[in-house]
Amino acid sequence: MRTTNSPHISGRWRRVGSAAAAATALALAGFGAAAQADAATPHKVSAQTIATQVAKARVQTTNACATTAKKGYASCDALRVTGGTTAFMEKQAAVKGVAPATIKPNVSSGTPTGYGPSDLQSAYGLASAASSKGSGETVAIVDAYDDPNAAADLATYRSYYGLSACTTSNGCFKKVSQTGSTTSLPSADSGWAGEISLDLDMVSATCPNCNILLVEAKSASMTNLGTAVNEAVKLGAKYVSNSYGGSESSSDTSYDSSYYKHAGVVITASAGDEGYGAEYPAGSQYVTAVGGTALKKASNTRGWSESVWNTSSTEGTGSGCSAYDAKPSWQTDTGCGKRMIADVSAVADPATGVSVYDSYGADGTGWNTYGGTSASSPLIASVYALAGTPSSGSYPAKFPYAKAGTSALNDVTSGSNGSCSTSYFCTARSGYDGPTGLGTPEGVSAFTG
Repeated sequence: MRTTNSPHISGRWRRVGSAAAAATALALAGFGAAAQADAATPHKVSAQTIATQVAKARVQTTNACATTAKKGYASCDALRVTGGTTAFMEKQAAVKGVAPATIKPNVSSGTPTGYGPSDLQSAYGLASAASSKGSGETVAIVDAYDDPNAAADLATYRSYYGLSACTTSNGCFKKVSQTGSTTSLPSADSGWAGEISLDLDMVSATCPNCNILLVEAKSASMTNLGTAVNEAVKLGAKYVSNSYGGSESSSDTSYDSSYYKHAGVVITASAGDEGYGAEYPAGSQYVTAVGGTALKKASNTRGWSESVWNTSSTEGTGSGCSAYDAKPSWQTDTGCGKRMIADVSAVADPATGVSVYDSYGADGTGWNTYGGTSASSPLIASVYALAGTPSSGSYPAKFPYAKAGTSALNDVTSGSNGSCSTSYFCTARSGYDGPTGLGTPEGVSAFTG
C-alpha cells in the first residue's frame, strides 16, 4: 500500500454492468463439469434481460491482508468479496431463470462465484496456448507468511475445473521458505493465505501446464520479500509474481539492485489497489508493473470489454509517475521523467472478480471471489510463461512495448482511477496510459523476446 494508514474494510458497493453486457453468452463459461451440468438446459432469455440483471451486480470487499502498512513493509493487493452478488452470479441467475444468490461474509460457498479458467483464457485469447504450452516452465509466487493448506487448496481448485494435478509428489508444485527450506516455514497467516490461494489459482487458470513454486517470506518486510524473490530466481524460476506493494521510498533504488534486477527473468508486480498513486515494487524499472481492469462480457468480436478498474478515489488500480526510480529506455511517454506505472494490465475489479478456493482461517473459507491487482500480476506472469523463456540478458518488461498499438494487445480506452494533473497518469486513452499501460493480453505474442 502507498500510505501508512491501516488497510480498510470496504463498506462501499461496487457496481458493474452496461449495454456492452447485452450479448452475454448463455453458456456458463468457467465452471467445471459439475457446474456445467446445472446449466445443461438454460432458460431462453434475451440478451437484454441478461444485461439488465448483470447491471444489478454489486459487491462488498475486504482487504485480504488487513495490517498496518509501515515504512519498509508491504501489504498484499488482494480484495476478497464479502457480500453482494458478482456479475458472474447475476449472469448465472439470468441463464437459469432464478433469483441470484448472495455472498455472505465469512460463509463458505459450495460453488465458484467468480470467473474461472475458461473465462480468463477466452478473455485474453489464451485457450490454444494454455492447452499446448507451458510444460517445463516454472512460475514462482512470492508472498509473506505460510499457507498451511496451499497444496490441498490448489488441488481442490484444479480438480474442480478439470485441470491436471499439480502436486509435490509429481514435481509440479513446491513450497519453500525464503531460504529454500521445505520444512522450516514461516508462521501461518490467514490473510496472506487467501492471497497465496489467489496467486496459485491464477497461475493454474492461465498456464495449467506450468510448474508452480511458492516462496514464502518470513514477514512482509521489503527485505524479506526481496530475499524471497532472489530465492525464487536461484531455484530456477524464470517468471516471478509479486502481488504486494508498499509506499515508495528513497530505498527503492537499492531494493532494485538487491532484489528485482534479474536479467532474463520475468518479474511482475501489482500496481496497487488504492486508486491513483505509485507504489513499490511496481515502481521498479526492472519489473513489469501490472494494472487492473473491469472485465465484462460484450457483443464485440472479442466477446469481452474492459475499462479501468475504479470504485472510488481510494479503491481501484494504482498508477503514476515514480518519485525515485529512473525511466527505463523502452518507456517513451513524455509526461513522466521517471518510471511510469503501469506497463500492462488484466482483470482486477472484484465485481468482475476471479474464483479462488481457500480453506485456511475463518475469513471466508471455501469458494471465494477475489479482485485487486493481486489477481492481475500472477495472470500476466503466467502469460509470459506461455510465451516462452525470455532471452538471456533481457528485461522482459520491455517486450510488450515492441507490440504497442498492435492486435497483440487489447487497448483499454475508457475509465480513470482518480484525479491527476497529467491526464494519462490516471485516465485511459488510446495507446499508452498509466492505469492500464499498453493494454491487456490478446494471445502471447506481446510477451516474448
